[in-house]
Amino acid sequence: MSPAVLSPASPNASLPPKYTRILLKLSGEALMGDDAFGINRQTIERIAAEIKEIADLGVAIGIVIGGGNIFRGVSTSAAGMDRATADYMGMLATVINSLALQDALSKVGLTPRIQSAINIEPVVEPYIRGKTMRYLDEGKVVVFAAGTGNPFFTTDTAAALRGREMEAQIVLKATKVDGVYTADPKTDKSATRYHSITFDEAIIKNLKVMDATAIALCRDQKLPINVFSIFKQGGLKRVVLGEDEGTLVHA
Repeated sequence: MSPAVLSPASPNASLPPKYTRILLKLSGEALMGDDAFGINRQTIERIAAEIKEIADLGVAIGIVIGGGNIFRGVSTSAAGMDRATADYMGMLATVINSLALQDALSKVGLTPRIQSAINIEPVVEPYIRGKTMRYLDEGKVVVFAAGTGNPFFTTDTAAALRGREMEAQIVLKATKVDGVYTADPKTDKSATRYHSITFDEAIIKNLKVMDATAIALCRDQKLPINVFSIFKQGGLKRVVLGEDEGTLVHA
């Protein structure tokens, strides 16, 4: 029998995880794959499989998911619409995405629970922190839907808030880019990735790590953020193991 071969990118794959309680922030766009909108089944199944990998390491996982693949309150599609109304529509879009993710997580053998910041109990249960903590202790994955439940706040802010409430050690922001760069790597070939950066540097340099409210909350609560690519196979696991993956934003 051939010996097991570790990926060169994961020399510490046999070590225990650096982070044992995380908040994963998924954008709605991450679920689209290469599609123009909606939910790409293969993509959401792959994401679920990566989440299962870290759950199998004993990591407690909370997830905040966006709704930009279905509706974004500040997009041109909402031009002329009352902003609060548009944001509530966006919150409902996150519930749709949460239900799709719940289905995918269940099919890989996990036990997900959705908690919504707006009350739609026939569909999902309301957010109750005590239940969240119990679910996490029981090894269940908690998916937080409907953002903060308030208009004018983004799902980035919801991720910072829920991350602090669930006593996460870090917020992992899954994006299409493998970290934070000095410039847009798509247009500037000389752009380089920051391995780590402070909250103050991110704010001063306007690096768009998360929205300003979310960054300020994480800074004040000393809750680090790691920005990484969800499209890079094994990226999520490498971040959890503490490897040099993405960009670490810290105090």
